[in-house]
Amino acid sequence: MPHTVLLAEDDRAIRNALERALTLEGYQVMAVADGVEALAQAHRNRPDVLVLDVMMPGIDGLQVCRVLRAEGDRTPVLILTALVETADRIAGLDAGADDYVVKPFDVEEVFARLRALLRRTSPVGVGDPLGGAPVGGAPVGGAQAGSAPAGGAPLGSPPVPEAPRQQLPERFIEAAGIRMDPQARRAWRGARELELTRTEFELLELLVRNAGIVLDHSTIYDRIWGYDFGPGSKNLAVYVGYLRRKLDDPDGPQLIHTVRGVGYVLRED
Repeated sequence: MPHTVLLAEDDRAIRNALERALTLEGYQVMAVADGVEALAQAHRNRPDVLVLDVMMPGIDGLQVCRVLRAEGDRTPVLILTALVETADRIAGLDAGADDYVVKPFDVEEVFARLRALLRRTSPVGVGDPLGGAPVGGAPVGGAQAGSAPAGGAPLGSPPVPEAPRQQLPERFIEAAGIRMDPQARRAWRGARELELTRTEFELLELLVRNAGIVLDHSTIYDRIWGYDFGPGSKNLAVYVGYLRRKLDDPDGPQLIHTVRGVGYVLRED
């Protein structure tokens, strides 16, 4: 079955051109001209991915995204924007968008970003970044996953973040005081549960599985977004900033460290 794309764009020429291009690429496209209709379509026919223009009359693309996220809808969202300032891109990510394309854009870039978003929502290979072990196995960077005792909790049991390390179910991974359940997509620092977006969770999981190893920018871009944004992109730095604000305690040590000119590493100093 082809993936379904909900496209919301008020510019008729862009909407028609992108609808044709996506259809030729093999997608099933629902094209609408405003945010109100986009929400209605999203509620009636849940798509696999949304492509939302930011500046639309009435309800704009960011408002559509906020409403869906408030409803618990985690369908991936690609934002189309003519706004190129960092603050504008941050506003889109804060609204719950997963990625963005700046106008004018090359349609091949839209295709690449959609493929990356759809790969991230696929169950195939989930929990196996950088070719590491499956969930609960030994991580690439030597971060130790919790192990379940004989007769331990079954897969469907609720997470127990405050349990002793040796009693953690096998699906948990842990490093630098961070505990994660990739199957349930939940994470804790100590006893405090972290509220993370999809991208934030996947970035943190990658760092936890490779704790103590410096991951370069291109590797992180490839594993999280499926392609490299290029040397001038601030996308990764924005997400690292989000994670730091959610992870770090005011009086505690920083966990995600910047290695200038290289990338990032998760470790406790």
